[in-house]
Amino acid sequence: MPSMTNDPRRLAEAVATRLEAGAALLRRYGRRATGHGRVLILGGVRSGKSRHAEQLMARYNSVNYVAAGLPPSEDDPEWAARVAAHRARRPAHWRTIETADLTSALAGANGPMLIDCLGTWVSRVLDEVGAWEQEEGWERGVDERLQSFVDVWQATRVPVVAVSNEVGSGVVPPTPAGRIFRDVLGSLNTAVAANSDTVRLVVAGRTLDLR
Repeated sequence: MPSMTNDPRRLAEAVATRLEAGAALLRRYGRRATGHGRVLILGGVRSGKSRHAEQLMARYNSVNYVAAGLPPSEDDPEWAARVAAHRARRPAHWRTIETADLTSALAGANGPMLIDCLGTWVSRVLDEVGAWEQEEGWERGVDERLQSFVDVWQATRVPVVAVSNEVGSGVVPPTPAGRIFRDVLGSLNTAVAANSDTVRLVVAGRTLDLR
């Protein structure tokens, strides 16, 4: 990630705005879901969350698999290998959609959908709105993108499973960029969970239902 500004005043303003926006988002969406087959799968790195999500969707004949992360780069063979491993694991009859426009993809869905994952999508959103350099209006931009997605998530009538990284359980990230990512994704996870029919946490391959 590009380095962020070292201006303490701007950093403090960005943090305050982020927390205020996150609180508003939670107030708006902090109500019980009404039930339409929306599942959120949370977990850490290599926890088995993606495999669990794929198992849940295996019963469907046709699945739209939305890869919302950054496309593989020739300059990063390790990341490309990870993406290739995910692709090889999917059933051949699943349709893969690689897009940063997650909201439109879900809004246009007419069948079962698997989204993997919200964490990489948030990284793309933060990059596109200029969060790493704290460009003017980035907070508003990211909140609009998140709000639009949660609106569509709440309204969807197709079976959908979303995978996301559980954040905030470890040490405080040492960089402003890391803390912004943690705060934004944590807020999104909470909003999506509040409007999901099922929320599961995967730890070391074991699945816990969060009620």
